[in-house]
Amino acid sequence: MTAMAEVTVAEQANGTFRVDVRAGGAATTHVVTIPAGYRGALGCDDVPAGELVRASIAFLLEHEPPTSILRRFRLDQIADYFPEFPTEIATRLHAKS
Repeated sequence: MTAMAEVTVAEQANGTFRVDVRAGGAATTHVVTIPAGYRGALGCDDVPAGELVRASIAFLLEHEPPTSILRRFRLDQIADYFPEFPTEIATRLHAKS
């Protein structure tokens, strides 16, 4: 994760998640959607949706600064840029259990 990044995840009424990231004096806001069935496709049905979003943002912050993360995206779009994402995120989340 970007050095000393602070990530706040809040589920919105419409099923999206508002993610605020503060790192290195910069602050960004992102709206994240988990497509229907995607948690299951990752093998993460047992993982709370907010935790999946937080771990996904942490993954992105390891690869790019917060200002490079799309402002609005679906979690399945991450694999378009980082093909290793589905396998990596499932491994990380199940290692915590």
